[in-house]
This record gives sequence, structure tokens and C-alpha cells, in this order.
Amino acid sequence: MKVTGAALPFLPLCQRLLPSRLAGLSVALLKATALEIAILAGHLLLYPSGITQERRAAARPAPDGAAQLPTEAKPPVVLLHGFIDNRSVFVLLRRSLAQHGRNRVESLNYSPLTCDIRVAAELLGRHIEQICERTGSDRVDVVGHSLGGLIARYYVQRLGGDTRVRTLVTLGTPHSGTRVVPLANAHPIVRQMRPGSPVIEELSRPAPGCRTHFVSFWSDLDHIMDPLETACIDHPDLKAQNVRVTGIGHLALPVHPTVAAGIRQVLDTARPGEPTADHAGGLTVA
Repeated sequence: MKVTGAALPFLPLCQRLLPSRLAGLSVALLKATALEIAILAGHLLLYPSGITQERRAAARPAPDGAAQLPTEAKPPVVLLHGFIDNRSVFVLLRRSLAQHGRNRVESLNYSPLTCDIRVAAELLGRHIEQICERTGSDRVDVVGHSLGGLIARYYVQRLGGDTRVRTLVTLGTPHSGTRVVPLANAHPIVRQMRPGSPVIEELSRPAPGCRTHFVSFWSDLDHIMDPLETACIDHPDLKAQNVRVTGIGHLALPVHPTVAAGIRQVLDTARPGEPTADHAGGLTVA
């Protein structure tokens, strides 16, 4: 797993590659595109199962042989989907978390008609308060895909959510805004995800003393992030790690087992307030 600092210089993808690697890039891009199409097809089949809010069941013991950590080291995990999506996108991730001792995992659906990131962030805050009251936990971990990560970040930074969120993991989230698909500007929440929007400007403001630990997974083949570096967190007041994933696209980030393993590692080892360490290597998907 490679952790990159906020000051990491980015160049256009084609300028970062030697000519001899362009053929390899084409093959990787074809593989990633094929995987995206397969994931999209599977997700369309699962989508109806995630339209309604999930039923909240009592915590169950972990399966035999699952990795175990002390209960107090494992706060509840809240999963937040992206734009025009629902909780079904997290079927594989939550199964992976459960198999490794995370039994308190909940997904929140927000309406596809939601037109304001701020409103969705308030809904997330109420949901997290209910989880803390129901479980007796003081804090939670949050994993947000795409727009879900931006909603969670707004809650943490602008609505005092850092008192409740221990670790926020974002997957392909446009932290600085994305310019992809200009025609989608007809939707107000898409306009809020554009560079320079009032919401993006609010997230760039000072956030002194923010207690949440941020980890952003970003992919070098994410077609939704324009520019690519927008999926990285660059804020002087935030304790943030940016983890580069190689070989997959936007839809694969909440689905791929390699990313799931990276998320588990982050949630099991993150200790907000401690210095961020650099790790050698990166998440490379075969």
C-alpha cells in the first residue's frame, strides 16, 4: 500500500508514462473497462435489492476462523453509496468486513432525488447518532464511495462530525471537484461536485483540530475523476493519506477484493492523532 502526501506533484497521465509503457497502458485500460462493464451489469441485477433501507439486525458472532481484534478496537462501520446508487454496491465489501470480525456494519441509503450535499450530510449525521445510541459506541468508521465520500467529508468538516467519525475512507471521491460529463450539470448535486462550487469551496476552508483520520483510495484509471488528482485529499488541517490503486476503474473500487483488503487494514490500524506513516508499494490489481 502506497501512501502519498498532499504535496505530491501530478502530471497528466500521458506525460507520466514513457512511450514504451503506452502499449501496456492500453492493455490495462481495456482490462479495466471490461471489468467496469461486468461490474455494472452485476450491479444492475443487484440494484433492486438495495432500494429499501436495510433492516437493522442484532450483531452476530464472526464466522469461525475469521481474524479477530478486541471489540473495543472495532467501532461500527457506516457505508455510504455514490450518486444515483444504493447500498447494494457494498454487498461484497460488507461481506469481506464481516468475515474479518466487523459485525456492526450498516449502510445508509439517501434518495436519488437528493439535491444538496449539505442536506445529505445532515441525514448522515442523524443516522450516525442513532447508531451510536443503539450500539453504545462513541465513534464510528465511515466508508464512502464517490459522492458518498464527499457527503461524509462535509459532515465531518462542516457539521462537527469529527466528534463521531474516527476514520473516513473515501473511494474515488472528487474532493476538489470533477469536470467529467458537463451535460450532467442539469442535476444540482452534480453542480456541487464541480471545481469551485460553493460546497467544494467550503471544504477548502480551515478545519483546525479536526479529529477524524482521512484515507482516500484513488485509481489511475478512474474515468469519473477529471483531473485524476481530484480524488486525493489536499488540505493542510486534515490528517490524510492518499492511497493509489492501479489497474481498476471507478465502479470497481467498492467491489474489488484488493481494495477491500486495503480498507480492512486501514480500519484495523488507524489511530487518529498519530503521525501519518508512509508505506512502500501500492495497491496493484492484477
